[in-house]
Amino acid sequence: MTSLVPPQVLLRARAIECQSYVVAAAQTGRHHEGRVSFGHALVADPWGTVVAQCHEGPGLCFADIDLEFLERVRRDIPVQGHRRRDLYGCPGAPAS
Repeated sequence: MTSLVPPQVLLRARAIECQSYVVAAAQTGRHHEGRVSFGHALVADPWGTVVAQCHEGPGLCFADIDLEFLERVRRDIPVQGHRRRDLYGCPGAPAS
């Protein structure tokens, strides 16, 4: 087993806190005697809803990325406005 915490819970939490779609690829199969991975790739929307997923084993999934929904979530709950840019900087900005 690769984790004691279900990865889906953590990925959905990242989608919610970052107000982003999270696209998570996942390995599957036996890597060596001590390690097995189970897959479960998924796509979660900004509310943490799983909008596409693969189940155990090899697979492929597709999801529509709704940019209007993304903008609405960010507009209705503007968490990025709370970011302390004076402490943490701004992602994508050149380092000073």
